[in-house]
Amino acid sequence: MDYELLSKIDSPADLKELSQAELLELTSELRAFIIDVVSTKEGHLGASLGVVELTVALHKVFETPEDLLVWDVGHQAYGHKILTGRRKIFETNRRLNGISGFPKPDESQYDTFGVGHSSTSISAALGMAIASQLKGDKEKQHIAVIGDASIAAGMAFEGLNHAGVTDANLLVILNDNAIGIDPSVGALKNYLTKAKIGRKPAQDNMIETLNFNYEGPIDGHDLPKLIETLEKLKQVKGPKFLHVITKKGKGLKSAEQDQVTYHAPGQFDKNTGELLPKDDRNLPPKFQDVFGLSLLELARENQNIVGITPAMPTGSSLKYMMQEMPNRAFDVGIAEQHAVTFAAGLATQGQKVFCTIYSTFLQRAYDQLIHDVALQNLPIVFCIDRAGLVGNDGATHHGSFDLAYLNCIPNMVIAAPSSAIELRQMLYTASLYDEHPFAIRYPRGRAFNIDWQVDFEKIEIGKAKQISEGHDIAILSLGSVAHEVQNAIKLVEDQCQPSHYDFRFLKPLDCKILHQIFNTYDKIITVEDGSVIGGFGSVVLSEAQQKNYLGEIHPLGIPDIFIEHGSPEELYDLVGLSADKIALKIKEML
Repeated sequence: MDYELLSKIDSPADLKELSQAELLELTSELRAFIIDVVSTKEGHLGASLGVVELTVALHKVFETPEDLLVWDVGHQAYGHKILTGRRKIFETNRRLNGISGFPKPDESQYDTFGVGHSSTSISAALGMAIASQLKGDKEKQHIAVIGDASIAAGMAFEGLNHAGVTDANLLVILNDNAIGIDPSVGALKNYLTKAKIGRKPAQDNMIETLNFNYEGPIDGHDLPKLIETLEKLKQVKGPKFLHVITKKGKGLKSAEQDQVTYHAPGQFDKNTGELLPKDDRNLPPKFQDVFGLSLLELARENQNIVGITPAMPTGSSLKYMMQEMPNRAFDVGIAEQHAVTFAAGLATQGQKVFCTIYSTFLQRAYDQLIHDVALQNLPIVFCIDRAGLVGNDGATHHGSFDLAYLNCIPNMVIAAPSSAIELRQMLYTASLYDEHPFAIRYPRGRAFNIDWQVDFEKIEIGKAKQISEGHDIAILSLGSVAHEVQNAIKLVEDQCQPSHYDFRFLKPLDCKILHQIFNTYDKIITVEDGSVIGGFGSVVLSEAQQKNYLGEIHPLGIPDIFIEHGSPEELYDLVGLSADKIALKIKEML
């Protein structure tokens, strides 16, 4: 496509010069450009396609970056990035050393707040609005665009509740597309779906009861109406709420029809929308599917098992249990805190709860982990997906911290399987265990075993195992990074013979085998795909100090910095956790 208008837009100031007809053409070009780039470079698709008209209208009406625009769940913001000076480098999106897939303040002055997790926009924009008041600036506009089901999260309502008792110059725009990654759930979703374009729900408007000036619902793809409405709201003082109804994936038929798949579809034909074929035959399963299918087997045998996920049934593969046992598997929406305490309530009544949640999102429920689960010693199983470095989503989504933040909580069992088979057996073991909360962390992507559906077998909790025997140096690994260690050993086997121990559990730690290692080797490397501070390596160092170990220990893990975006292979090499870098460290120590 010839991007005649878009090619001339290097900042929002350029689009302000366009006529209404030209703006309409610009929306077509912008949508086509997003499809063109994402079809080959990959990334999030449906959300940004759905807000093309809204994006153009916002930058037409408001004086960004002086007016402050906050995008919630930032994968809505591709069009925003393209219109704010990043069109020429947009193909580097989510690539190592390229632009981020989410708004990022140190990338552009137009990105006012760093986002990635959901439901933060209202609180952040309110803070900005109050700051403007304190500075005496009553004209600056503050706009929060909240979409992809994020309005249902508790934090969004905390922000609305506070904003409604202020006179802050705040505009909250609800991008109502009835879907996050999976379809929206809950009573609020039912309430919103009663709202049609031009007609509010028949019952009392809940937003107006919070003292917001409510406008809508309006068609989020009607550019002239959007511009007219935003111009009007720009003159209204105090907190305002605009309800905009959009279609996720708008403009690409396949993305409109299959909104779950086309949230982030991988490579596809930009003309037809057809996904490019991938040959998955004879490949190991994804860790998430090992979880989902194994849990379904366990739930068939144990009627007390229930599953919970906060808005990730497809991503976590709880979908298998939800399809077969909808009354025992729950998607609670984007509500991690509620998910954990809901699980705690179930557990008090004898249910065996498996709460599956991404590592980065479990951070949002940390108080609930401590106060509502560990303090009461409830035997909930936390299945922590996307542990370690997840790749192109970057710093907001890496599961770098779970080992460290779980390790300091009393009563926790913390397990990290190294393979699909081990994950399956740990799930079985956890289903039989009722003494403490049980956390099992595993990475994004494919496992290493094709034939993984073996008979269930109980694992001894807190028991490490030796994978390979040597004599020059001991390598102690935790989790799936054991695969990289094994490859590293192959790279150095003509020069030395390391021993490799898979510890499997951070807590309880196998101190018996660790003390044997201390007595046998004078050089040790610990390897984990978590923060090097506070995790496995730190525990080993502490134990060594208590035992007056005089040898050399070198911990490998994720360093004390936020790791940016790139492919998992690039990032693991960057932080020293690839087979090549582990091999290099072995040689250095010897």
